[in-house]
Amino acid sequence: MGLTPAAAGPRDTAATTETLIEFPDNRLLIELCGPHDRNLARIEAATGTHVLRRGNLLAVVGPADAQSDAASVLNGLYARLEQGRPVEMGDVDAALRMGAEGEAQPSPTEQLEMFSHGKIELRTRKKTVEPRTEAQKDYVRSLFANELAFGIGPAGTGKTYLAVAVGVTMLIGGHVDKIILSRPAVEAGERLGFLPGDMKEKVDPYMQPLYDALNDFLPAKQMQKLMEEKRIEIAPLAFMRGRTLSGAFVVLDEAQNATTMQMKMFLTRLGEGSRMVITGDRTQVDLPRGVASGLQDAERILKGVAGISFNYFTAKDVVRHPLVARVIEAWEVDDAAMLAAGQQADPAAARRGDWRERGRG
Repeated sequence: MGLTPAAAGPRDTAATTETLIEFPDNRLLIELCGPHDRNLARIEAATGTHVLRRGNLLAVVGPADAQSDAASVLNGLYARLEQGRPVEMGDVDAALRMGAEGEAQPSPTEQLEMFSHGKIELRTRKKTVEPRTEAQKDYVRSLFANELAFGIGPAGTGKTYLAVAVGVTMLIGGHVDKIILSRPAVEAGERLGFLPGDMKEKVDPYMQPLYDALNDFLPAKQMQKLMEEKRIEIAPLAFMRGRTLSGAFVVLDEAQNATTMQMKMFLTRLGEGSRMVITGDRTQVDLPRGVASGLQDAERILKGVAGISFNYFTAKDVVRHPLVARVIEAWEVDDAAMLAAGQQADPAAARRGDWRERGRG
């Protein structure tokens, strides 16, 4: 059942106007508001309105355009609840970013044909995943449309998470036979020394983010069974040499920490019936100074090659804590200032990319 606008509609008051929206199911209305009305508080802050509860009505108070935006988000979130899907804070943020599009769209039946328009859903064994920004939507479409795709952008933008979700969706749907997840085993600016244990125990700390993503999409027993059957593999980048990866969905995470030779080696592993996704953040290179990042070289060399897509994310696409976006934006401002200073001091050094060391040196 859809939403029924109250007969009162917009009405003028001495100070402002308000729109009343009726929600037939009080139980769903409680879920829409969230614990201690925190969902309403987020919508108020983002749209510049006040949302007041009156029985099974919500009164949206504020400027006309803001009222319309807030009402659209509320309608979309309520429609989501009517479909039996939960509304979490991330879903509220996604609705605020993208509007309440598609609330009347039918559920797609074929995962690979549903992305031409409307909502995008990745249905895994444990949860349904939806992109929360336009850049994420374009990225997911690209992963299905291209055999080799790059996702480049700052931390927290869902590059790896969505890639793994697409891989699990394609594995469940029988479109690939296995998933292979890889990362360079590079420390983030530290020297951990020799780690105890066998090879798996030594490399698992580097691979943990990939395990975390898989655990979000697959029950523990099923994930363990698939790993025992080698239908899911998690391995360091160094283990890829000499392999031909056929019938697989392959993800290289943290690709900014692959050297140029490693990147070329990995890209040439692509076999028949496989898809490959390369994700990375150009601002967080942990390679030794003077070693070129293979991600930057691949971006430069492969731009314009048919069948290869590049998708980019910014701080606006961060779906972690809101402070993460502010941290990234502050760093970008500082980077731009340092780059400008480096270009003025030594244009050749700035072009080489070592302006940060020179500027701070």
